[in-house]
Amino acid sequence: EESPNKVVLLTECSMSDNVASANPGVNFIRPCNLCPHMKRITLENIYDCLVTGEYEVLIPEDVRIRAKQALDAMMALPKMAKPLAFKTGLKPLEIEMVV
Repeated sequence: EESPNKVVLLTECSMSDNVASANPGVNFIRPCNLCPHMKRITLENIYDCLVTGEYEVLIPEDVRIRAKQALDAMMALPKMAKPLAFKTGLKPLEIEMVV
């Protein structure tokens, strides 16, 4: 029912395009960070990889355990009945962009 007028969205270009198209009433500020590898991923490539087992990625066990803990924590977050309300009309903050 409520959404902000303006949002800064920091993510890969294609992802921000998807979010922006799903929220046409919001003005997104999207400094594009194009990931050259994201464009190489296709449904066909994912399917082929799953069928053939090609391009297996091996992860050290300690990294796998920490990654699983992070994913489990995210999945355990409670689901919101509706999005949080945003206050609008606030004075803009001075933000310094460091690249």
